[in-house]
Amino acid sequence: MDDLRQNCPWDKKQTLESLRYLTIEEVYELSDAILSKDNPNTKQEIKKELGDLILHIVFYAKIASETNDFDITDVLNSVCEKLIHRHPHIYSNIIAETETEVKQNWERIKLQEKSSSNNSVSKNKSLFEGVPKSMPALVKAIRIQEKARGVGFDWDKASDVWEKVKEEEAELFEHINTSDETKHKVSNQEEAENEFGDLLFSMINYARFLGINPENALEKTNRKFISRFEFLETEAHKDGKKLENMTLAEMENYWQKAKKI
Repeated sequence: MDDLRQNCPWDKKQTLESLRYLTIEEVYELSDAILSKDNPNTKQEIKKELGDLILHIVFYAKIASETNDFDITDVLNSVCEKLIHRHPHIYSNIIAETETEVKQNWERIKLQEKSSSNNSVSKNKSLFEGVPKSMPALVKAIRIQEKARGVGFDWDKASDVWEKVKEEEAELFEHINTSDETKHKVSNQEEAENEFGDLLFSMINYARFLGINPENALEKTNRKFISRFEFLETEAHKDGKKLENMTLAEMENYWQKAKKI
């Protein structure tokens, strides 16, 4: 990185801001590699994407070192200190025997760190202050719920959460006219959208109680749908058919075949 920063015109020009969107792209590429379990080269792809991500971390640290703000050693020491502080059940005398207790300790300690940061500035720190505003809504909902659980604000039983799901579903349909079975109509767009959001949030909560990561579950369904639809497209093309000229029943026939593969 020292050589690149000194001799490469492109690397010389980069800033923290210019690298940002590229780093986001690299994280998504790593995510894709992790979820591509059917790919025989999955582990090699993960290794490659991890290398790309580490490159970005080194790049950021190099840029910061040029203004004497921090360097890669500072970055690594910082995260080590944080991990030691947030694992008192390992490095101190705190007892945490379950994953839930560890997470609760983590969130409490994190909140305490925020409260005591900025020297002695008296400013109340929110539990959710560290949740990025630009984070995708589904992932953000997961983090919000995890953080709330970390300080004890959570449901007691999965069955209670499922009752909440059904309650939110009923509230959604208070704003939808279902008298015409072929076309449901929204009576109040804003209220229906609010209730739909509540329903999604409750479903994500229920998934958490089941030990299901809803982001991973949805992405797997996305990939499954794409795979089956690509099969539909390919098979229809082999039979000399165009999708725009096919009936729904014809497409469903190919879809059912795709499900058996």
